[in-house]
Amino acid sequence: MKRIAYHYHRPGKGTTIFEERLLVDRDDLKITLLERYDGRRVLAGDTVILEPGAPIIWFVFPGAWHDVGRFHLADGTFTGWYTNLCTPVVLDGARWSCDDLFLDLWTPAAGGPSVWLDEDEFAAALAAGVLDPARGQRVREEQEWLKRQVAVGAWPPPATREFTLADARGRLYPGAEF
Repeated sequence: MKRIAYHYHRPGKGTTIFEERLLVDRDDLKITLLERYDGRRVLAGDTVILEPGAPIIWFVFPGAWHDVGRFHLADGTFTGWYTNLCTPVVLDGARWSCDDLFLDLWTPAAGGPSVWLDEDEFAAALAAGVLDPARGQRVREEQEWLKRQVAVGAWPPPATREFTLADARGRLYPGAEF
């Protein structure tokens, strides 16, 4: 499997490089696996949705102003879908990059409503000039589009519902049982 170095830039906060494995490489969809997340715990409200050591499956839709992660706990328990608003990913061979645009949409696997995360960070980035007004407007347009998708039951996208951690591991380790 091809390795990808995903340069994830947070304006005003630096760049993190994630080493991922490219599992699906289509014109309209790229699927990668980050085998072990090594960042801090991520919460939605009081619920842990991602923790150190957990795998993440990322779905990149070339040209889109978002990507979608299937989040898990370290033991592989699927927690839900994390839609990250970002600039369209620049695909340059094994080096990919994007700018985080602060707003995120969390859709829990257990059901219940999708919730917007990091509105305060988005507002602070606009107020500080870290995001310019035109980019801020583009983020709001993407947010409104996603709200419409959620309202009609079209979010998260089918590929993100269908491609599971077992599928990802099966591509990496054919014949292994999980």
